[in-house]
Amino acid sequence: MSQIVQFTSPRHVEVIEQSPTELGPGQIRVRTSFSGISAGTELTAYRGTNPYLNRTWDPALRLFVDGTSGLNYPIAGLGYSEVGEVVEVAPDVAGDPAIPAVGQQVWGIWGHRGEAVLQADRLRGCVVPDGLDPVAATFARVGAVALNAVLAADIHLGEVVAVFGQGVLGLLTTRLVQLSGATAVAVDTLPARLAKAREFGAEATVNAAEEAAAAELRRLTDGRGADVAIEISGSYRALHEAIRSVTVDGRVVSSGFYQGEGAGLRLGDEFHHNRVRLVSSQISGVPPQLAGRWDQARLNHTFLQLALAGRIDPVGLVTHVIPVEQAAEAFQMLDQRPEEALQVVLKFS
Repeated sequence: MSQIVQFTSPRHVEVIEQSPTELGPGQIRVRTSFSGISAGTELTAYRGTNPYLNRTWDPALRLFVDGTSGLNYPIAGLGYSEVGEVVEVAPDVAGDPAIPAVGQQVWGIWGHRGEAVLQADRLRGCVVPDGLDPVAATFARVGAVALNAVLAADIHLGEVVAVFGQGVLGLLTTRLVQLSGATAVAVDTLPARLAKAREFGAEATVNAAEEAAAAELRRLTDGRGADVAIEISGSYRALHEAIRSVTVDGRVVSSGFYQGEGAGLRLGDEFHHNRVRLVSSQISGVPPQLAGRWDQARLNHTFLQLALAGRIDPVGLVTHVIPVEQAAEAFQMLDQRPEEALQVVLKFS
């Protein structure tokens, strides 16, 4: 038996026992070591605000369709930041040099569950690099999200880039902006996160709870405004302030997972008058101008290589490693007391 985390209803979490699944042809069994919690996407399911709970995504139409739901409680095994050890490989794929072998540590997406049986092809190229802390490998997906946003921002050397939101994704984005040669300005409402942003490469910080970010960014840029803003908190008000913060013909990358209607977003103001270019970044695709050279696999591997080289420190964002048995307390903390945590990682025995 192994454990699996499930949401039984909004803000109700339980850890249940899962019976082993028989290994089939072309499959691998992985025993989970660590699983990172996404304080963005997963909290939408935890809180009951995820759009999939009320509508269904039609992949052919590329539209959400009312009247049905693509996600229903109980929601079991949500999560996309896992690391574990390969404990069994089906005979028909054992020995394939591209397939992870028994005993190797792998990263991937299989949710908050103690054990997973996966198609071997899903783990091609997903062995944790030698010398990399396995906890760092739980950041492969979130690191790819941040990197995708930075690539979508089309940053140039010498530009000023404001990053709105300094949670885990925002801090990773701030560091990647700095590595791209731009001057990063971090915006958040929590002083502890702004202090962390300085550690991650922000040259300046703006406390949006105490001052208007747009006015401060213009002060920092001699009245011009930021060249680019990346909004990664999922707040409509932050998106509006990001739009207000950029220069004429500036770019705003919207990378947050916004919920409900756009309260606080006024597109007739600076967006209209400054001809702001608004770009959506979402992990299902790379910026179209890069699609011939980049894909999700390259995003993942690039981020992990940066971590392996010590150019970015994802483990430094982990504030809590919590036994999976305490998953309910972990989600409650992230929901009710976000100032107490950055990255929370569930540990499986």
